[in-house]
Amino acid sequence: MAKILIVDDENNIRLMLRLALQASGHTIETASDGPEALDKFGEDTFDLVLLDQRMPAMDGLDVLRLMRSQKPDSKIIMVTAFGTVDLAMEAQRAGATNFLRKPFTTDVLRGAVEAALQSSDPAPPLGTPASLQGIAVNGFRLEASQTQPEQSKEGSFSHHFDVFAPEDVTTHCAVVFPPYFVELVKAHTDRESLKENNRFWLWLGEEALANYLWQNATPPPGGTLVLEELSSNLRRWMDAVLVA
Repeated sequence: MAKILIVDDENNIRLMLRLALQASGHTIETASDGPEALDKFGEDTFDLVLLDQRMPAMDGLDVLRLMRSQKPDSKIIMVTAFGTVDLAMEAQRAGATNFLRKPFTTDVLRGAVEAALQSSDPAPPLGTPASLQGIAVNGFRLEASQTQPEQSKEGSFSHHFDVFAPEDVTTHCAVVFPPYFVELVKAHTDRESLKENNRFWLWLGEEALANYLWQNATPPPGGTLVLEELSSNLRRWMDAVLVA
């Protein structure tokens, strides 16, 4: 069993996490803020850290960066009730192993913890773009399974991804781009040159699937996500990507 440090400024959250993970046989230490967490982290060795993002005194991302700078191989799961997929990707660039969105069930918590503990993959170097290592949210990790779009007779095209669940189950998912959705994207970006084989669509599909996992904590039914609406999250993502 593992030794885990739980960092959260809310007593009831710390208690809930402690009880859930102690029931699985883990040894638990807790901290109520960033400075206390850094003191305990520096004095002891932990197999995993569960780190809240929004705390007084120090922001969780700042604590994450300091922990990873002190012990680069540390496994750290960020937890938040206020985040977006953009924040999850920023946390991964800062070295987070995974990212959990509150509220979550004890099954999602235990699954994410076990997946992190059992993973033999080295922690990504600080600053690694999330799109190069596979986005990880709510205990799931997703990776593109092909780079060229698959065409359909109806005029749609799709990109395909593997979604790795905490319980060691892999789901193959297709993100489908219908013609009307493509036109919505082109209208928003004011670009007619976004061809179907452009990497932009692969990254957009990855972002859309990550958003789905973020909101639902489960892969789409039947392994198919048909994009029908241009959400505010996708609009912000496109604005950031195309400006960059």
